[in-house]
Amino acid sequence: MITDKRIANEIQHGKFIAMEGEEVWNWSSPAGKIRWERRCKMFKDFLKDANKMVLEIGCGSGLFTQELAVMNHTITAIDVSPELLELAKKRVRKKNVFFKIENAYATSFKKNSFDFIVGSSVLHHLDIESALKEFYRILKPGGGLMFTEPNMMNPQVAMERNIPFMRKLMANSPDETAFFRWSIKKILVKHGFSEVSAVPFDFLHPAVPKILIPVLKPIFNGIEHIPLVREIAGSLIIKAYKR
Repeated sequence: MITDKRIANEIQHGKFIAMEGEEVWNWSSPAGKIRWERRCKMFKDFLKDANKMVLEIGCGSGLFTQELAVMNHTITAIDVSPELLELAKKRVRKKNVFFKIENAYATSFKKNSFDFIVGSSVLHHLDIESALKEFYRILKPGGGLMFTEPNMMNPQVAMERNIPFMRKLMANSPDETAFFRWSIKKILVKHGFSEVSAVPFDFLHPAVPKILIPVLKPIFNGIEHIPLVREIAGSLIIKAYKR
């Protein structure tokens, strides 16, 4: 069905995740859960309008889909991994959620199909140029997209993505990368998007012990607002709208 080597690698990576468990994504530790909850709130705030058509890219095992599903929207959640989609279907049993196997940059959806496109840690797995071109096609005029993605300015992220030993140690897929915020903004504008933003956030590491979270969390949140220092945060909030 899909011949693209990058997509084939992601299908294989999905099998690995399904066998190894979701702990690979670092959402299950005490700090990881806080990071997950924060992202869920961000997506819900972005999708505040009711009765919209929402596409979730790279839904995986449905960790974020389950939170999107409680809103009054029609959610189409896609992934290339059959194994992860099966896990997602078991986790999320809502009538407003539809799961599909899709190549994110060559979907079967009609032009102007969705009001919103969202995803957590998925853009960096894709051929970004092809993906954004497709997202622009299937997004309705005035529609918005939002992704949370790894920040290449973060030292750990940079090492994971550029040092083979670290890439293997952290169970990264062969093609995944990270983004510099100025470059991803430039690419979004190139593909016709407006009101583009890419904001660094998230200094709370998944490995922070539970006992230290109450002390470190407010400090880290404060650092996010300090110019220059915030540039090395672990993640980016990426938003844009179709003209």
